[in-house]
Amino acid sequence: MASVTCPGLPAHWINGWLAAVGITVLDPRIRLHWTTDGSPVAVLSTQEIDPIAAVVESWPDDALLKNLPIAENWNDASQLQRKVAAETFAERAAASRGEPYSWALSSTMTDLCIDEDGKVAHASFDPTGTGPMKWLHHRLMKTHEQVAFSVKRLEDSLAGRAARTKSAGLGFDLTRLGALSDDTSQWIDPVVEVLAFFSLFILPVRGDGTDQFPSRSPVARARQRGWRRMPGSGRSRCFVWPAWRQPLDCDGVDALLDVWRPTQKDEWSRSGVHAAWRSIEFKRKGSSDVTRAFGSERL
Repeated sequence: MASVTCPGLPAHWINGWLAAVGITVLDPRIRLHWTTDGSPVAVLSTQEIDPIAAVVESWPDDALLKNLPIAENWNDASQLQRKVAAETFAERAAASRGEPYSWALSSTMTDLCIDEDGKVAHASFDPTGTGPMKWLHHRLMKTHEQVAFSVKRLEDSLAGRAARTKSAGLGFDLTRLGALSDDTSQWIDPVVEVLAFFSLFILPVRGDGTDQFPSRSPVARARQRGWRRMPGSGRSRCFVWPAWRQPLDCDGVDALLDVWRPTQKDEWSRSGVHAAWRSIEFKRKGSSDVTRAFGSERL
């Protein structure tokens, strides 16, 4: 098998992990595992084709992203706003059933958890933004537009030497933020951001199917895969993710997340897991601050 080690996708970086998994979603020929040194990084491997060439072939174009069912306007369906009525969600879900990217809808929101106004809950990986960038799809499109994609651009991102661009990206990455005393601009690697979006394929969001919810938090029972309460995290949920030894395609990663139990460290080796992390959420400056970002802490 041909392989490429990716220092630009370290496992402890939440966007790096999501991007590496997103690559396996974009191209089923690619398998992923992580180095076993002190700071694991992604290793992409393939048979019969260079991994870089495979990612280049699978890079999503503008037309594909514009036609995702989470677009504000999509086919003849009702318009999506940030606050989505359950009826509108149901209409989109029915219209997108059978579409290859219908998962974009079920990995960002769910009508199995709704608020008192009949609006659906959003996933933890579908944070709100400001102004016209409130929608994840808007942020994805803007990020994709910033990529002058080429083999060299991809190689630079995977190697960790790509120049960053001024943007908020998808809104997951803590490293995009500067210190309060510095320039307040946010800087991202747009290639990593776009790849990270496709990892949502294996991270659907669900609810318990009732409209009886705690008024303080209408999304309290909306559960996205990988988000859980961990010892020491109190009532807050955090995202938990592993690094593993064996090369896995997208289906393999999906299966691993089913069997891996992060609180049972003595069992990790059975599934090939050798390290893991949990997300640490950015502490906002006040109730009006909508900034969302996630750092990491090793388990």
